[in-house]
Amino acid sequence: MASHLKWFALLAILMAHSGHLIPVKSAAASAFSRTISPESLGLRREKLTHLHFYFHDIVSGPNATAITVAQASNRPSATNFGSVLVLDDLLTEGPSPESRSVGRAQGIYASASQTEFALLMALNFVFTTGKYNGSTLTVLGRNSVLQEVREMPVLGGSGLFRFARGYAQLRTVTLNLTTLDAILEFNIYVFHY
Repeated sequence: MASHLKWFALLAILMAHSGHLIPVKSAAASAFSRTISPESLGLRREKLTHLHFYFHDIVSGPNATAITVAQASNRPSATNFGSVLVLDDLLTEGPSPESRSVGRAQGIYASASQTEFALLMALNFVFTTGKYNGSTLTVLGRNSVLQEVREMPVLGGSGLFRFARGYAQLRTVTLNLTTLDAILEFNIYVFHY
């Protein structure tokens, strides 16, 4: 069996040098990219949806939903520059944590400014009730915490939010300056199919 492989290898080398190799088209090469119709994926008319909910960011106490996973130790900063937190925050219909849950905000935020309280936020909103149960939206952007209203882009989604694009407006409802626990109000406007 090994001698057959040697002869095959020798034959391939000889054919390559003589210009007699026949190119073989790979099925994978043509499968990389193709144009398809939106209808083939079940996509029909695009719609605009407005979502309104509250985000409960708890960084203090034994039941914290946002924890620090990295912090710059080589230099102190009034803005906590370099701090990175991972979160799994409750989303509710109303500002009270006891109001009906609509999902979770899961992701990361980092203090990204040396001169002001500004965060880089990478969030997945995971919806757990109603029509959007199991669907997600992804938001990535700058949150300048002390501005009254902030805006961040919606980059995409899953489930009923496939091909999503839009923006999120957020404002602080409450911020405890001692614990830094906060409640934020989100208004999200998203195009999707």
